Amino acid sequence: MLTDTYPFEEDENKTSELDCTSCGNSITVRDYQQNTVICGNCGRVLKEGIKDRGPEWRAFDHEQREDRSRGGTPVTYTIHDKGLSTKIDWKNRDGHGQSLSPKRRSQMYRLRKWQRRIRVSNATERNLASALSEINRMSSQLGLTKNVQEIAAKIYRKAVKENLIRGRSIEGVASAILYAACREAQIPRTLEEIAEVSRVELGEVSRTYRFIARELDIHLPPTDPARYVARFGSELNISGEAKVKAMEIIRKAQKERLTSGKSPSGTAAAAIYIATLKCGERRTQREVAKVADITEVTVRNRYKELGEELNEEIKV
Repeated sequence: MLTDTYPFEEDENKTSELDCTSCGNSITVRDYQQNTVICGNCGRVLKEGIKDRGPEWRAFDHEQREDRSRGGTPVTYTIHDKGLSTKIDWKNRDGHGQSLSPKRRSQMYRLRKWQRRIRVSNATERNLASALSEINRMSSQLGLTKNVQEIAAKIYRKAVKENLIRGRSIEGVASAILYAACREAQIPRTLEEIAEVSRVELGEVSRTYRFIARELDIHLPPTDPARYVARFGSELNISGEAKVKAMEIIRKAQKERLTSGKSPSGTAAAAIYIATLKCGERRTQREVAKVADITEVTVRNRYKELGEELNEEIKV
């Protein structure tokens, strides 16, 4: 059954006419099969003979829906022209599926060439095209979602608008902004992981991130160490019980303000190490440090600090 649920959207002087006379509720359900408006609370029919606002065609599967839909792809910030420009396909066939003549092929080749040229018409668009392509490449290697790419693209466009890219490498700025997008979306990725897939050194990514954050007034809270537990725990192949115990330790540490000024990945690694000892699933400090991409010394220091401050009984 095709229905839509929302507060009725007509002129303000008409909204009161569709308030339910039985219960006074203003949330309505549109039933397009029965062509009626129904109260979302008690089910009373409020109006009959409504117009269907949907498409005039029908589709019975996803492929038919794709073929019959006349709307284009949604606007995206991950493409320099926001996905609004036209693209000429490389298939040398006409609308009926017939092969093009040699003369027509030559003409289409020239059209494609000029289409590529006019899509990137100035230095700003070339910069955006290069940077967004780099962000997409790194996101793919890190397994980041489209949402993170959209956030990164918006921040990069803002940086271009504020003229912050001049004198800096596109790869360095793109890497720093991708790290900022991960922080904003609360995706647990460290600077070291970003630098590993980047074409620039860790130091440059770190410096550029601090510069961009300062100039664009980006204030991001530190990453929650608990967000690293699932990923680190999966790589260490520990049980769900150990993961839950590690998260409990992190929550206790946060309550006692032991995580302030400490690396989130280091805190998470130490909590996992303690949890594995308490749950009888012992992992060595070297194994935990390798997964978290930190040193064994960091794991050892954080582990001792958490054990002493939280009075955790640990059997080594």
